[in-house]
Amino acid sequence: MININNVTKIYGKTVAVDNISLDIKAGEVFGLLGPNGAGKTTTLKMLIGLLIPTAGQMLVDGIDVLKDPVEAKKIMGFVPDKPFIYEKLSGREFLEFVREVFRVEADPDVMAYQDRLLKMFMLTSWLDELVESYSHGMRQKLIITSALIHRPKALIIDEPMVGLDARGMRQVKGLFRELADAGATVVLSTHTMAIAQEVCDRIAILSQGKVAAMGDMEELQALAESPDDDLETIFLKLTEKDTSA
Repeated sequence: MININNVTKIYGKTVAVDNISLDIKAGEVFGLLGPNGAGKTTTLKMLIGLLIPTAGQMLVDGIDVLKDPVEAKKIMGFVPDKPFIYEKLSGREFLEFVREVFRVEADPDVMAYQDRLLKMFMLTSWLDELVESYSHGMRQKLIITSALIHRPKALIIDEPMVGLDARGMRQVKGLFRELADAGATVVLSTHTMAIAQEVCDRIAILSQGKVAAMGDMEELQALAESPDDDLETIFLKLTEKDTSA
């Protein structure tokens, strides 16, 4: 579903992403981990088309993100680490705006799926309230809903659990698994190792802009020579040379 081929991103003299390659399958929850400054968010922003790589190629379901960004974005949903919502819109107005952007405003299946997500997140009664009155967790749920209502083939999400309570976290983790089981691809970046270990089928660990390790838990344990360790311990071993703040 997603092919990242020899991608590099350079800012001035800083190499933020250094010639990384990743192949991510359909029906997979894929984790992108790394210390601060390792290149995770930069990679996700290049994948969604918000940043232009210095070199390399990114394909989503065979569509080149650089050559055909509009078609690529039609099949992706994106939740950034710091989502922006127009606070003077109501939740209903914001979702109407998103549906119009994706040109699915008249699709009854889209409306039914939106209503299902809103009920699950307990946002239905808040739809006509201004977004400025929403809590941080409610905003995160609204953003996740907006990223999914057009039924994307790939969901790209940076720090998915920010602001969510225990119930919200469980709902989102279940939603990731549901999406993957239906054939979609979920790519998430997080600093919460327990969540990554619980929900991800495979994980890539970035260190200083490069892929330090990639695989499922057994493969990562073998690479770190830590057959009985959890993901946090493995992560620290594999990124011990990373000197980022």
